[in-house]
Amino acid sequence: MQETDLKEHFKGKIFEQISQTADELGLECYAIGGYVRDIFLQRPSKDIDIVVVGSGIRMAEALCAKLGKKARISVFRNFGTAQVKFRDLEIEFVGARKESYTHDSRKPIVEDGTLEDDQNRRDFTINALAVCLNQERFGTLLDPFHGIEDLQERTIRTPLDPDITFSDDPLRMMRGIRFATQLNFHIDEETFEAIRRNKERIHIISKERIADELNKMLLAPCPSIGFVLLEECGLLELIFPELAALRGVESRNGRAHKDNFYHTLEVVDNISAHTDNLWLRWAALLHDIGKPSTKRWDPRNGWTFHNHNFIGEKMIPGVFRKMKLPMNEKMKYVQKLVGLHMRPIVLAEDVVTDSAVRRLLFDAGDDIEDLMLLCEADITSKNQVRKQRFLDNFQLVRKKLKDLEEKDRIRNFQPPVSGEEIMQVFGLSPCKEIGTLKSSIKDAILDGAIPNEHEAAYRFLLEEARKMGLTPIQGHQTEEHE
Repeated sequence: MQETDLKEHFKGKIFEQISQTADELGLECYAIGGYVRDIFLQRPSKDIDIVVVGSGIRMAEALCAKLGKKARISVFRNFGTAQVKFRDLEIEFVGARKESYTHDSRKPIVEDGTLEDDQNRRDFTINALAVCLNQERFGTLLDPFHGIEDLQERTIRTPLDPDITFSDDPLRMMRGIRFATQLNFHIDEETFEAIRRNKERIHIISKERIADELNKMLLAPCPSIGFVLLEECGLLELIFPELAALRGVESRNGRAHKDNFYHTLEVVDNISAHTDNLWLRWAALLHDIGKPSTKRWDPRNGWTFHNHNFIGEKMIPGVFRKMKLPMNEKMKYVQKLVGLHMRPIVLAEDVVTDSAVRRLLFDAGDDIEDLMLLCEADITSKNQVRKQRFLDNFQLVRKKLKDLEEKDRIRNFQPPVSGEEIMQVFGLSPCKEIGTLKSSIKDAILDGAIPNEHEAAYRFLLEEARKMGLTPIQGHQTEEHE
């Protein structure tokens, strides 16, 4: 890109106002980092980082006053930063600084510095690109570490010694792998070896920051890139041992199981082609997490992983808690999908009965479509005939789900006869018999013995109650409900 072309990207009111404000205050001012990088990558961005040689807060306050009522400012004096929101843009201002670190913390000791100092402290060469916004040099690119060459070669590289870069702030190791994943770049060999050497430093990083990077990797077009890199450099075992435990193949009597780590990554990539739902992608990543603890050798059947879905379901809360992921309905959603992910596969292998499909619909509720996506992504067989047979059978399962939902209204099932009504009919206080009767009605509907309707369910209730020795109280006879 020519310098004249680069100037075109900085035309418009907001950059004109920033330029004027900087010159009026006599401050050097530069766009820097991701916004500049993304211009060369032709990626749209609404987040603009501005570095000021001087006070970033003073610059932000002056700009906000110039922009008027449409601009809002947030000042973070402890960090020496300010954010201006203007229309759909978020503009972050910071004073140029140089940093030094102590060994036990990633929080730097900060001093005022020059633009050169600020570029030196950047994590990667592609994020150290700066464009001057002062009128005299407006649009001039400053690229001291050949970041443009690295962009052209699709390379992640640190500006300075990578051992120092990663030891100072070990989160940069995660960020480097995340950028490689998002941008489909490769990590420079010397830089990657430094990640290997400094991997133990990750222990000073909070679980929340690590989870944030993992979420961003999972939302990339091809998440497997990042998880393979994490495994190869040794970080995965430190931050996510449950996933690392899936790695490897064991063989006995000439029979081997597949590598469940690479199978899992294939499932994640498969599902990522169809959904941006972060938590569905987490479910794909964790769907076989119970396999290492359930692996057994059976001389007749070979390697088995019986009940790995149920064991995995029980593991999810512990994984989420340890990794500081949300312990709310998102966790329960992932847990449900992990627990259910074998059910449609079993249906697709066997005769698809109405009863089994009703029970699947009952248990999955509104998450049935996500579950089916997960199960289709889970078919990674290299035998194309076998793979196609599964996918064709899934289409039969989907059709049955649609037909039975329209007919029986099983999704998010509510019993047609409530516990309160049962108590009124038989004059009962809360007791186990009520639960037994409700379960009998539910099972009869799911088995197709009775339709999902009040009248049929009520008649069934009376019959089941009679077998238990229960009699309706006066005024609650069968005829009233016919």
